[in-house]
Amino acid sequence: MTTAVNIVIPNWNGLRFLPKCLASIQEQQFADWQITVVDNGSSDGSLAYLQAQSQLSVIALPKNQGFSAAVNAGILSSAAPYVFLLNNDTELSPDCLQQLLKAAEELPDSAFFAPKMLSFHDRTVLDGAGDGYLRGGAGYRLGTLEKDCEVYNHPQPVFGACAGAALYRRRLFERVGLFDEDFFAYLEDVDFNLRLNRAGFKGHYVPAAKVYHIGSATSGSKFNPFTIRLSTRNSVYVLLKHYSLSLCLRFLPVIVIYQLCWLLFTIKKGQFKAYCQGMTQAMANSSKMWRKGKEIRQHDSLTEPEFAAHLQAAEQAAVASILRRCREQKKNTWLLRAYQALFL
Repeated sequence: MTTAVNIVIPNWNGLRFLPKCLASIQEQQFADWQITVVDNGSSDGSLAYLQAQSQLSVIALPKNQGFSAAVNAGILSSAAPYVFLLNNDTELSPDCLQQLLKAAEELPDSAFFAPKMLSFHDRTVLDGAGDGYLRGGAGYRLGTLEKDCEVYNHPQPVFGACAGAALYRRRLFERVGLFDEDFFAYLEDVDFNLRLNRAGFKGHYVPAAKVYHIGSATSGSKFNPFTIRLSTRNSVYVLLKHYSLSLCLRFLPVIVIYQLCWLLFTIKKGQFKAYCQGMTQAMANSSKMWRKGKEIRQHDSLTEPEFAAHLQAAEQAAVASILRRCREQKKNTWLLRAYQALFL
């Protein structure tokens, strides 16, 4: 008999997080699951610890091949009808899987499900409530750094899900493929969300399912040369893969605004060298990404105007969330409001 849910956990030197994460799975009220941990060549004793656990399967990769390669190996390891991707620096509420599977049963037209992600250390603060999108070439976790409030207590359709905690029906991988391993890490789920939308798959946000997330545990911090380099490169990859020439021209103002703001941000953080490295890598692989994009567009379920409308709606949700956060933090919002008025 096939297990209902394959819980896929990528791990790289995450030994300090694994006991809490695995214990929270053992305490789930929904019991029809299996755990597959894909170790990315850890050197901190993770592999020995994992191999001593009887309740899970371990896939040991010889070196760190990145988030995408790790989760792909886990996805392919089982025929379970559902795949739950989960970061190792997380803890699940006892009814998390139960609530996600309940939503999946009640919403047969939805193919993926985003739980409510909360800060591990301050559980009144959101880490994400499904994903929006910024048309300049980036994703945005709705609700990030906002206080959890009534706005985020209602189930609703959502553009995408953060791959750090997301439930997927297996059939969608058969249609759109796996995560793009050329991304290695960062924005691979943005690319995947875009592919799902292009293929006509729908997602849903499930606030009753809660995941507590530490965040940036593998890289050590949100802003370092590694994250800046890959985020810069992969943002360009997203644009090359998903924007035809006509869509590039249509979104050119917002692309320029976002990419310029990102450049200034990296300079402010003292990461201009990493930015240049990322941009150089993006340009070196631009032809490859453009070819991938042409292949994706041949199998679209949406027309280009329909896809553009999806992207605009996803950015409207993201900007609304950013505005709420800025107001909470008493920050000036006039630039955001001007952008909203001009482009949304």
